[in-house]
Amino acid sequence: MFDILMYLFENYIHSESEIFVEQSELTDELLRAGFNHREIYKALDWLEQLADLQHSDEYPYLNRVPGKSVRIFTQQECEKLDLTCRGFLMFLEQISVIDTTTREMVIDRIFALDKDVIELDDLKWVVLMVLFNVPGKEIAYAQMEDLLFEEQNGTIH
Repeated sequence: MFDILMYLFENYIHSESEIFVEQSELTDELLRAGFNHREIYKALDWLEQLADLQHSDEYPYLNRVPGKSVRIFTQQECEKLDLTCRGFLMFLEQISVIDTTTREMVIDRIFALDKDVIELDDLKWVVLMVLFNVPGKEIAYAQMEDLLFEEQNGTIH
């Protein structure tokens, strides 16, 4: 499923192509690219749920009040997000790339992936996808994009 998300993101993010294509057309394209039906539907559902996260009445745990907070991770979250990933999330908050709301959106989308353990690069891509889908986060998206594509140019992550 993550491979499909990456395929869609890489093919549509900087594309002049219409992003809002029919689901059947998108499914056909993904089938031609070699992905199977089950994984395609899971990826499309993941994207739909990402869009739904912006409705606070459906997801009241998303704190819409700007500000700082301390995030205590559950045992299950610690098992899926190692110390490096949790530290990276905290780093992104400290440099104002994500806020409490987008942090929780990222964690929600991480847990919707079919992976037992999330690697740092996977986390970075999920953060980028979340920021891309949240209106008003264009500057944060650009900062995250710089962090993602910056190989070893000084940042600790």
